[in-house]
Amino acid sequence: MRWKQLQLPITYTGMCLSLVPSEKICLKTTLKLLSYRQNPTLKADVIVIITLVWLLLVEIATTKVLVFLSSQLVAAAFLFGNTCKTIFEAIIFVFVMHPFDVGDRCVIDGVQMIVEEMNILTTVFLRYDMEKIYYLNSVLATKPINNFYRSPDMGDSLEFSIDFRTPVEKIGSLKDKIKKYLERTPQFWHPNHNMVVKEIENVNKIKMALFFNHTMNFQDYGEKIRRRSELMIYSPPLFK
Repeated sequence: MRWKQLQLPITYTGMCLSLVPSEKICLKTTLKLLSYRQNPTLKADVIVIITLVWLLLVEIATTKVLVFLSSQLVAAAFLFGNTCKTIFEAIIFVFVMHPFDVGDRCVIDGVQMIVEEMNILTTVFLRYDMEKIYYLNSVLATKPINNFYRSPDMGDSLEFSIDFRTPVEKIGSLKDKIKKYLERTPQFWHPNHNMVVKEIENVNKIKMALFFNHTMNFQDYGEKIRRRSELMIYSPPLFK
C-alpha cells in the first residue's frame, strides 16, 4: 500500500529532516499502517465466527453440514497449506516479533537499509543508493536483523600505524592526549576507550587500534560519519 493511498502527510525525506519529530512520525506511521491492514482481517474472522454460531443456534447448520464443511476445509488446507503457512509466519513476524518500525535503520544480509513501508506479507526497504528492496516477511523471519535505532550508544574503532622504533614514552603520551580529547568532548564521546596493539607490519610498523564509544547509536549514520571524521582529523597532530 502506497503512502498516498493511505493519505498520510509524510514522506521518507520528511521523516529524516529532524531526528526527534521523525521518531514520533515513524511510530505514528507504523501504527497506522498496521492497524489499516489488521482491521479488515479481524473483521472477516469475526464475521465468519458469528455466522457459524448463528447457523448453529437457529439449527440451519447441523452436525452433518459442519462435518462436510470441515472436510472441504481439509482439502483446501492441502491445496493452499503453503500459502497459509506463509501468511501465518508473516503475521507472527509483524505483530509478535516486530523487530523494526517504519524509519528504522537496519542491516540485513550485510546491507544497510531503512524501513520505508510495512505490510502484512512484505516489507519495503530503502537502500543507501535510494534503491527499493522488497522482502517477504516470512523470509525476514529466518534472517538475523541488526536494528540501529533500537540499539544503545554504539562503539567504533580507528586503526593506524606507527613506526616500530617509536619509544614507549611517546605511545604513553599519545594515550594521554587521546584520553584528554575524549573527556573534553563529552557531548560526542564516552570517556571509556581502549588503545591496543593489533600486529606488527613488515617488521617496521606497529598496527594499533583505538576503540571508543559514541554518545548515540548509528540511526543517524551521517552524524556518526561526521564525528568519526573529526576524530580522524584531530588525530594526526597527536603523533608529532
